[in-house]
Amino acid sequence: MSRLGRVTDTGVGRAPRARVTGWLRALRGDLWTVRVDPLPPSTWMRWLPHGLLCLAAFGVVLGGAGDLGDNGHLAPGLALVAATGQGSAVVLAMWRPVPAWWLSLGVFTLIAVTVRTRMGFDLETYTWPWTAAGIIAELLVLLLLALRVPTRAAVAALAVTAFATWVFESLWTGEPYDTTGVLAISLFTIVVILGSAIRGRREARAQLVEQTTLTAEERTRRTLLEERSRIARELHDVVAHHMSVISIQAQVAPHLVENPPDELRENLAGIRQNALEALTELRRVLGVLRSEHTGPGESPDGSGDGTAPHAPQPTLDRLDALVENTRAVGRDVVTDINGERRPLPPGVELSAYRIVQEALSNALRHAPGANITVRLTYETDGLEVEIVNGRPTAPPPPSTGAGHGLLGMRERVAMLGGTMTAHPWHWDGFKVTAFLPDTPPADTPGTDHPTAPRKGTS
Repeated sequence: MSRLGRVTDTGVGRAPRARVTGWLRALRGDLWTVRVDPLPPSTWMRWLPHGLLCLAAFGVVLGGAGDLGDNGHLAPGLALVAATGQGSAVVLAMWRPVPAWWLSLGVFTLIAVTVRTRMGFDLETYTWPWTAAGIIAELLVLLLLALRVPTRAAVAALAVTAFATWVFESLWTGEPYDTTGVLAISLFTIVVILGSAIRGRREARAQLVEQTTLTAEERTRRTLLEERSRIARELHDVVAHHMSVISIQAQVAPHLVENPPDELRENLAGIRQNALEALTELRRVLGVLRSEHTGPGESPDGSGDGTAPHAPQPTLDRLDALVENTRAVGRDVVTDINGERRPLPPGVELSAYRIVQEALSNALRHAPGANITVRLTYETDGLEVEIVNGRPTAPPPPSTGAGHGLLGMRERVAMLGGTMTAHPWHWDGFKVTAFLPDTPPADTPGTDHPTAPRKGTS
């Protein structure tokens, strides 16, 4: 035989043995243990299941003691001890189901052997090897076991119990009796199937809840990344514009001076070259984000500005056009501008425009017929944006979006080191307030930046 054949034969023989060995090792870990595995507490009546099981265990002790004394002809003390063992197995199963099953099986073996030696007194009253109280106790123990151990362990426990019953009924012959083995094993099988099904359903529900939570977190994370990409694309346009202006100004500046010095020419040429290199690197890094636009323009219902994807990014100068687009769909929008209007940094202007745009879009979708107020307040250190919609006059239609518009607003505010709040307003209305500083701090961490509290922000 070739070496290849010997290697193949060894692998084929070793794989099944490894699987069987692993299965037996796992089964030993499931059934040969005394670990604590208590019943899960009930949320509405915490101790009701425990109380019912203790009451059932007390009934098993009383009924088992009487049955073993009358039917099994055992001494009262011995009958009480055996019945107490059955009831104790039920109580123990609430915390340690595997040791409780071993205790129940051991008590069953002791009772079956002891009662078998007493047969012959009254042939019509012997129910063997399982007594009525023993069947009830074993049913409860197997049910509690199947609810908390893997299915393979519950099936193995059922198989061991059935094997012990078969040994007593088939290999131990002699005096006639009323057999209870078939009835007991049938009931035990039903209980194990029921308990395993309930346990599987509980695990499936827990996995579903976990998966739902993970899906929601992943959706939020994906939406956040998409919003950041959108912000990066817009800021790319703003920064690229300024870099282009710097390059052109550096190129034109020598022509504005008569007989400029060579040092001035060299410095301006260096500025222009650095601006061009920075612009090239910026386009190279952020160009991939720019190519992932969703399409030309946005809808005129307030969710977009109707511009092409490569058009200049909007500022507050186009706020009137945005408001008019919203009024064109039949909504009453009031614009209130307080303070001395002045030019703001491009990032602030763009973020303020997008916040108003998203807030108007949300009001159109979620508050049909409600009046909308857009308020801009120019302060010495920044701009406060406030959008309030009143109570809707009709129920909102089902939303098909991801529901993360506020997340995008907060991301823009956090980028600038500002603050923002969004909460329900009077009589089913909604209010969004954001403060965008002129000069964001260098270590801008987000909306929780410890800045001085402002009216209407948090």
